[in-house]
Amino acid sequence: MRRPKLVQFLSELREFPRPDPAWEQVATPPEAAADLLLAAYARGDLLGCTVLDLGSGTGRLALGAAWLGATTVVGVEVDAEAVEVARANSEAHALDCQWVHSSVLSYHVPADTVLMNPPFGAQRRHADRPFWDRALTLARRSVYAFSLAQSRNFIGHRAVAHGARIDDTRPVPWELPATFPHHRKPRIPLSVDGWVLRVERGSTP
Repeated sequence: MRRPKLVQFLSELREFPRPDPAWEQVATPPEAAADLLLAAYARGDLLGCTVLDLGSGTGRLALGAAWLGATTVVGVEVDAEAVEVARANSEAHALDCQWVHSSVLSYHVPADTVLMNPPFGAQRRHADRPFWDRALTLARRSVYAFSLAQSRNFIGHRAVAHGARIDDTRPVPWELPATFPHHRKPRIPLSVDGWVLRVERGSTP
């Protein structure tokens, strides 16, 4: 699978028209998203699998999973406007994804693989915790996600508490473009980790 083509596809997707800082609505960098998706693909966790994107925003991870051959892809997002943009993205590229307007805590359907770029907790402390708990509850096989590096201990402990093991965690190059009025620099470097957690509860037939 050629990374440049995937990065180009992800870069062409529409993003948040009016990003809300309270919900930390920032775009996942296409390069980081591509690397996470290709890691899932290489481990056999996309092709022919059911995939759930928690906090799917405008659909970058979910649509990337569909583009790479996931059988069923569901994006769960609390912002109705973002759901509409995600739906428009999937229609524009003829990709079959289901978009659910819901909080992650209200969604209960498991999937083989969970993908997510949850809130990092920069605006609301611990905003990421419901996402990690839900991901580790709903994933049958694996979780691929991003977090701030300072959350390593929390995520490691949460994974163990849910009976998951850490397959991989590594720093991810991440620069946040100026998105909100309080951003004073054109780009803001962040210390971000990419995670691969293995759950192994048994995949769908």
